[in-house]
Amino acid sequence: MKVGLQLPNFGTSDGASAIAPRLLDTAQAAEAGGFASLWVMDHYFQIPGVGEAEEPMLEGYATLAHLAAATSTIALGTLVTGVTYREPGVLVKTATTLDVLSGGRSYFGVGAAWFEREHRGLGVAFPAIAERFERLEETLQIAKQMWSGEVASFEGRHYQLHETLCVPRPIARPHPPILIGGGGEKKTLRLVARYGDACNLFAGIGTSEVARKLDVLKAHCADVGRPYEEIEKTALGVTHAAPGVVKPGELVATCRELAAIGIDHMLLSLPGLDELPAVETIGREVIPEVSEL
Repeated sequence: MKVGLQLPNFGTSDGASAIAPRLLDTAQAAEAGGFASLWVMDHYFQIPGVGEAEEPMLEGYATLAHLAAATSTIALGTLVTGVTYREPGVLVKTATTLDVLSGGRSYFGVGAAWFEREHRGLGVAFPAIAERFERLEETLQIAKQMWSGEVASFEGRHYQLHETLCVPRPIARPHPPILIGGGGEKKTLRLVARYGDACNLFAGIGTSEVARKLDVLKAHCADVGRPYEEIEKTALGVTHAAPGVVKPGELVATCRELAAIGIDHMLLSLPGLDELPAVETIGREVIPEVSEL
């Protein structure tokens, strides 16, 4: 099993000037500790459940570019970009740039978007959920077309592109892995089966429920003729990371349970940028224990 790190919170006690160096310290510690991937949320405002909207939030792709320049092996991605945040051609161009500048180390994390307040706050359209899923599917189709090298028009219900030109193409082949976030059984997991290279489920719903959702994904794969084994199964778990709170034994046990039902890649969210000691502890005491699962 691979272990990844999600950074959900950019606040520091030393203010905005301390954010950039602290991010670099954390990213480099994660890479040195054997973490396979590093993820940031792609939001305009901080989200409920993590903090107040007024707390620091950085734009996702600029943050990943900053981290790409300071690392060399760890994979990078947004967990995940809402389809409403950028026009799809621009989003794919942005994601391609990250892949090229990181040497082919990027994931393309995308989802249907959900946080209405940030959209209304910054004047970004927030259509009804059915339309957001339609837009998500068209965005996935556009990404596939742009990354194929085919320069042609795209005529969708919501998006029309006259030239799907994307030069340079990504270094990752055939393209950055497409990770579709969410566990919706009728729409999200169907899109994973049809277009995705990876899914992301919440470990907090419990191992048995994660297993059931993987069964749903397996059924969708059968419906579309897609080998289930082609899809990387990731799960996001949250653990508090204040000094002395991380419990390596509990994390190892959780990883073992999830690996047993088919999770390939455990993504850990450690709230607060003061998680540096936790990253080092996990690298030393957890990752060696779960790497063979």
